[in-house]
Amino acid sequence: MTDKTIERNRILIIEDDTDIAELIAIYLHNAGFLTSTAATLRDADRLLEEERPQLVLCDITLPDGEGTEWVKSMRQYSALPVIFLSSRMEPKDIIAGLELGADDYMTKPFDPDIMVARVKAHLRRFPSAAGAGNGYADKERQWSDGRLELHFGRREVRVHGEELNLPAKELQLLFLLAEHPDQVFSVEQLYESVWGMDGWSDQRTVMVHIHNVRRKIEEDVALPRYILTVRGVGYKFQGGR
Repeated sequence: MTDKTIERNRILIIEDDTDIAELIAIYLHNAGFLTSTAATLRDADRLLEEERPQLVLCDITLPDGEGTEWVKSMRQYSALPVIFLSSRMEPKDIIAGLELGADDYMTKPFDPDIMVARVKAHLRRFPSAAGAGNGYADKERQWSDGRLELHFGRREVRVHGEELNLPAKELQLLFLLAEHPDQVFSVEQLYESVWGMDGWSDQRTVMVHIHNVRRKIEEDVALPRYILTVRGVGYKFQGGR
């Protein structure tokens, strides 16, 4: 990502701790980003509409509600990348945040440089998930078995003809697997390809997102038809193009 590209990206920071919000903004500004800051979810709604940010950094506990519920509601109409920043570091809290629609989860205290690196990684990958600059030669190529339809150029997913509004990371995982039918990807490979970082310590992030995709495209999550688990190795997409 070039500096010129970064300068066009605005980050919405939802954080009621002024010191933390200012620290995040300083590091993002030094990296070339624009920022908007909301101390409440009400302000976040307004800034989301007015500023049209490209990524959201969201605390979980806010004065007027839970960030998790805000993201869950936003996921009904937007696939905007979201990174939770929270002092809650129990595995159940992290998994719950990811299941509700977050793309990533960082626990406080966090290294600001790593936070910036993750923001850049998510922004590099979000355009392809949204359907722009995806690199496919055939923009009209699609795959269907009569139930599930994948439109590769448009990054569109349909089940029984009804379009699904999948968050960015879920789209990326699904299309990465579908682009390479029957090829087995390890959890580490999927994390590195989609999140852009060494993922040995974040395997649950991939597993939660895979589970979320399965809930939306499979008839029976316990007996998946499309995204199969290769025990001890990873995952693959079953069915070909």
